[in-house]
Amino acid sequence: MTVQDETTVESGLLLTDAAAGKVKGLLEQEGRDDLALRVAVQPGGCSGLRYQLFFDERSLDGDVVKDFNGVKVVTDRMSAPYLGGATVDFVDTIEKQGFTIDNPNATGSCACGDSFS
Repeated sequence: MTVQDETTVESGLLLTDAAAGKVKGLLEQEGRDDLALRVAVQPGGCSGLRYQLFFDERSLDGDVVKDFNGVKVVTDRMSAPYLGGATVDFVDTIEKQGFTIDNPNATGSCACGDSFS
């Protein structure tokens, strides 16, 4: 993981090099350069809140936009407070493959790991 600076850690979402590489690969497969990775928090799940990661071409009023090694990451203004200091990583092991979010703002999570409070 590369930490760009202390203000970035405190003020927003971080994307590790592994996650940025995976996102770049997925965007290349899509064949589009107008998409950004949108990271959002929505109501749902056992614990009350659920993460959403998806490619988005929209630009919403109040979006927080950051660039990580050429990968544009967007967070809406309602989700940003829940994601301050959170780190998005990509793991690829024999046991698990996919994006993970380490969020210091989460006070609890459900047993399945899909949601947080």
